[in-house]
Amino acid sequence: MQEESAVPAPPPADEKRGPYGRLLLTLATWFAFAGGLVFIALVLMSVVSIVGRKLFNAPVPGDVELLQLCAAFASATFFAYCHLMHGDVKVDFFTANMTSSRRLVLDSVGSLLVGLLGTLLAWRTAAGAISLKEAGETSAILELPVWLAQALMVPSFVLLALAGFYMCWHPWTRREMKS
Repeated sequence: MQEESAVPAPPPADEKRGPYGRLLLTLATWFAFAGGLVFIALVLMSVVSIVGRKLFNAPVPGDVELLQLCAAFASATFFAYCHLMHGDVKVDFFTANMTSSRRLVLDSVGSLLVGLLGTLLAWRTAAGAISLKEAGETSAILELPVWLAQALMVPSFVLLALAGFYMCWHPWTRREMKS
Protein backbone atom coordinates (compact mmCIF):
# COMPACT_ATOMS: atom_id res chain seq x y z
CA MET A 1 0.00 0.00 0.00
CA GLN A 2 1.37 3.37 -1.01
CA GLU A 3 1.74 6.01 1.69
CA GLU A 4 -0.07 9.26 1.06
CA SER A 5 1.87 12.47 0.66
CA ALA A 6 1.73 15.14 3.37
CA VAL A 7 1.82 17.78 0.65
CA PRO A 8 -1.56 19.52 0.37
CA ALA A 9 -3.58 18.75 -2.73
CA PRO A 10 -3.63 21.44 -5.40
CA PRO A 11 -6.79 23.49 -5.74
CA PRO A 12 -9.47 21.76 -7.79
CA ALA A 13 -9.45 22.55 -11.47
CA ASP A 14 -12.29 24.66 -12.77
CA GLU A 15 -14.06 21.69 -14.32
CA LYS A 16 -14.10 19.99 -10.91
CA ARG A 17 -15.61 22.99 -9.15
CA GLY A 18 -18.99 22.95 -10.83
CA PRO A 19 -20.92 26.06 -11.91
CA TYR A 20 -21.44 27.42 -8.39
CA GLY A 21 -17.76 26.99 -7.53
CA ARG A 22 -16.66 28.63 -10.77
CA LEU A 23 -18.99 31.57 -10.10
CA LEU A 24 -17.65 31.91 -6.54
CA LEU A 25 -14.05 31.76 -7.78
CA THR A 26 -14.76 34.35 -10.48
CA LEU A 27 -16.36 36.71 -7.94
CA ALA A 28 -13.55 36.14 -5.45
CA THR A 29 -10.95 36.78 -8.14
CA TRP A 30 -12.58 40.07 -9.11
CA PHE A 31 -12.90 41.10 -5.47
CA ALA A 32 -9.20 40.33 -4.89
CA PHE A 33 -8.23 42.16 -8.07
CA ALA A 34 -10.22 45.23 -6.97
CA GLY A 35 -8.61 45.08 -3.53
CA GLY A 36 -5.19 44.89 -5.16
CA LEU A 37 -5.97 48.01 -7.23
CA VAL A 38 -7.03 49.84 -4.06
CA PHE A 39 -3.73 48.90 -2.41
CA ILE A 40 -1.78 50.09 -5.46
CA ALA A 41 -3.65 53.40 -5.34
CA LEU A 42 -2.92 53.68 -1.61
CA VAL A 43 0.80 53.07 -2.20
CA LEU A 44 0.89 55.70 -4.95
CA MET A 45 -0.98 58.17 -2.73
CA SER A 46 1.45 57.49 0.12
CA VAL A 47 4.47 58.05 -2.14
CA VAL A 48 3.00 61.32 -3.43
CA SER A 49 2.21 62.40 0.12
CA ILE A 50 5.67 61.53 1.48
CA VAL A 51 7.47 63.20 -1.42
CA GLY A 52 5.17 66.20 -1.15
CA ARG A 53 5.75 66.43 2.59
CA LYS A 54 9.56 66.17 2.34
CA LEU A 55 10.20 68.27 -0.77
CA PHE A 56 7.39 70.80 -0.86
CA ASN A 57 5.93 70.75 2.66
CA ALA A 58 2.61 69.77 1.01
CA PRO A 59 1.40 66.26 1.90
CA VAL A 60 -1.85 64.80 0.59
CA PRO A 61 -4.50 66.09 3.02
CA GLY A 62 -6.02 63.23 5.02
CA ASP A 63 -3.62 60.64 3.66
CA VAL A 64 -3.60 58.65 6.89
CA GLU A 65 -7.41 58.72 7.05
CA LEU A 66 -7.69 57.47 3.48
CA LEU A 67 -5.11 54.78 4.17
CA GLN A 68 -6.99 53.55 7.25
CA LEU A 69 -10.43 53.61 5.63
CA CYS A 70 -9.42 52.02 2.34
CA ALA A 71 -6.96 49.43 3.66
CA ALA A 72 -9.64 47.98 5.92
CA PHE A 73 -12.07 47.08 3.15
CA ALA A 74 -9.33 46.26 0.62
CA SER A 75 -7.89 43.67 3.00
CA ALA A 76 -11.26 41.96 3.32
CA THR A 77 -11.44 41.44 -0.46
CA PHE A 78 -8.72 38.75 -0.39
CA PHE A 79 -10.20 36.34 2.17
CA ALA A 80 -12.62 34.42 -0.08
CA TYR A 81 -10.09 33.96 -2.87
CA CYS A 82 -7.51 32.74 -0.40
CA HIS A 83 -9.91 30.18 1.04
CA LEU A 84 -11.09 28.93 -2.36
CA MET A 85 -7.47 28.44 -3.48
CA HIS A 86 -6.55 26.55 -0.29
CA GLY A 87 -4.30 29.43 0.72
CA ASP A 88 -5.27 29.33 4.38
CA VAL A 89 -2.64 28.74 7.01
CA LYS A 90 -2.85 25.12 8.12
CA VAL A 91 -0.82 23.21 10.65
CA ASP A 92 -0.06 20.06 8.68
CA PHE A 93 2.20 18.77 11.42
CA PHE A 94 -0.78 17.19 13.18
CA THR A 95 -2.46 15.85 10.08
CA ALA A 96 0.54 14.62 8.06
CA ASN A 97 0.07 10.99 9.12
CA MET A 98 -3.73 10.96 8.88
CA THR A 99 -5.64 9.26 6.13
CA SER A 100 -7.02 11.45 3.36
CA SER A 101 -10.59 10.82 4.56
CA ARG A 102 -9.74 12.15 8.04
CA ARG A 103 -8.02 15.20 6.54
CA LEU A 104 -11.10 15.73 4.38
CA VAL A 105 -13.30 15.75 7.49
CA LEU A 106 -10.98 18.23 9.24
CA ASP A 107 -10.81 20.47 6.16
CA SER A 108 -14.59 20.40 5.87
CA VAL A 109 -15.03 21.30 9.54
CA GLY A 110 -12.47 24.10 9.10
CA SER A 111 -14.33 25.41 6.06
CA LEU A 112 -17.61 25.24 7.95
CA LEU A 113 -16.01 27.37 10.67
CA VAL A 114 -14.76 29.81 8.02
CA GLY A 115 -18.31 30.03 6.63
CA LEU A 116 -19.74 30.66 10.08
CA LEU A 117 -17.06 33.26 10.84
CA GLY A 118 -17.73 35.01 7.51
CA THR A 119 -21.44 35.08 8.35
CA LEU A 120 -20.76 36.51 11.80
CA LEU A 121 -18.36 39.12 10.42
CA ALA A 122 -20.79 40.18 7.69
CA TRP A 123 -23.64 40.51 10.17
CA ARG A 124 -21.70 42.44 12.82
CA THR A 125 -19.89 44.64 10.28
CA ALA A 126 -23.20 45.57 8.69
CA ALA A 127 -24.70 46.30 12.11
CA GLY A 128 -21.67 48.44 12.98
CA ALA A 129 -21.91 50.35 9.69
CA ILE A 130 -25.59 51.07 10.32
CA SER A 131 -24.76 52.27 13.83
CA LEU A 132 -21.97 54.53 12.54
CA LYS A 133 -24.26 55.96 9.87
CA GLU A 134 -26.95 56.73 12.44
CA ALA A 135 -24.34 58.40 14.67
CA GLY A 136 -23.08 60.45 11.72
CA GLU A 137 -19.42 59.76 12.53
CA THR A 138 -16.94 61.22 10.07
CA SER A 139 -13.17 61.24 9.74
CA ALA A 140 -11.34 64.14 11.40
CA ILE A 141 -9.69 65.91 8.46
CA LEU A 142 -11.64 65.02 5.32
CA GLU A 143 -14.93 64.48 7.14
CA LEU A 144 -15.60 61.30 5.17
CA PRO A 145 -18.41 59.11 6.52
CA VAL A 146 -16.72 56.30 8.47
CA TRP A 147 -19.68 53.95 7.98
CA LEU A 148 -19.01 53.77 4.25
CA ALA A 149 -15.63 52.04 4.64
CA GLN A 150 -17.16 49.59 7.06
CA ALA A 151 -20.14 48.90 4.79
CA LEU A 152 -17.76 48.18 1.90
CA MET A 153 -16.36 45.22 3.87
CA VAL A 154 -19.74 43.48 4.13
CA PRO A 155 -19.86 42.02 0.58
CA SER A 156 -16.36 40.57 1.05
CA PHE A 157 -17.41 38.89 4.30
CA VAL A 158 -20.56 37.53 2.64
CA LEU A 159 -18.38 36.12 -0.15
CA LEU A 160 -16.06 34.62 2.48
CA ALA A 161 -19.05 32.94 4.15
CA LEU A 162 -20.23 31.51 0.82
CA ALA A 163 -16.70 30.30 0.03
CA GLY A 164 -16.43 28.60 3.42
CA PHE A 165 -19.78 26.83 3.08
CA TYR A 166 -18.95 25.83 -0.48
CA MET A 167 -15.55 24.41 0.51
CA CYS A 168 -17.24 22.50 3.34
CA TRP A 169 -19.86 20.95 1.07
CA HIS A 170 -18.07 20.58 -2.28
CA PRO A 171 -15.52 17.84 -1.44
CA TRP A 172 -18.32 15.56 -0.26
CA THR A 173 -20.26 15.92 -3.51
CA ARG A 174 -17.11 15.11 -5.49
CA ARG A 175 -16.47 12.12 -3.24
CA GLU A 176 -19.99 10.77 -3.90
CA MET A 177 -19.45 11.11 -7.65
CA LYS A 178 -16.30 8.97 -7.41
CA SER A 179 -18.12 6.14 -5.61
